[in-house]
Amino acid sequence: MSSSASTAGTISGREVTFSDDEIIVSKTDPKGRITYVNRVFLKVAGYTEQELLGQPHSIIRHPDMPRTVFKVLWDTIAAGEEVFAYVKNATKSGDYYWVFAHVTPTFGPDGSIVGYHSSRRTADRSALDVVEPLYRELLEIERAPSNRKDGLEAATAHLLRTLGDRGAEYDEFVFSLAAA
Repeated sequence: MSSSASTAGTISGREVTFSDDEIIVSKTDPKGRITYVNRVFLKVAGYTEQELLGQPHSIIRHPDMPRTVFKVLWDTIAAGEEVFAYVKNATKSGDYYWVFAHVTPTFGPDGSIVGYHSSRRTADRSALDVVEPLYRELLEIERAPSNRKDGLEAATAHLLRTLGDRGAEYDEFVFSLAAA
């Protein structure tokens, strides 16, 4: 759930899959450090629970993921709202897996955000036909300027224009892909 680089090994280009009836679950503290993972997460990502607990969720970040998507995700959940997103993650061995993520803030008794909860299902293959080219385009825009901040701002503006052209908010866009 963080935007820093994955600590996974060399990227292999091999995809790992999991069953449509399996759900990957994780919880983090407000800073994105992992506090809980389920067995499906461990199986798919190839880590042990001890290797993950206390680590930033970005330990599974794949370099093909645009920082722009994580900015939208973090901005949304930090505002106390849920978000859905297609995310490409990296395994410990450097393989990858696509997920359809549902991330929600967890609130304490006083209404403050005390952490985040993410449930991930298999990604809709037809949706990835739209998502992958868009993510490549966002990455190109992010990487064009020498200043990472300028790249992030330019890619975020591009994503917002793209959504505006479709007449959709981010979640509406994501859900429209599964129906396509």
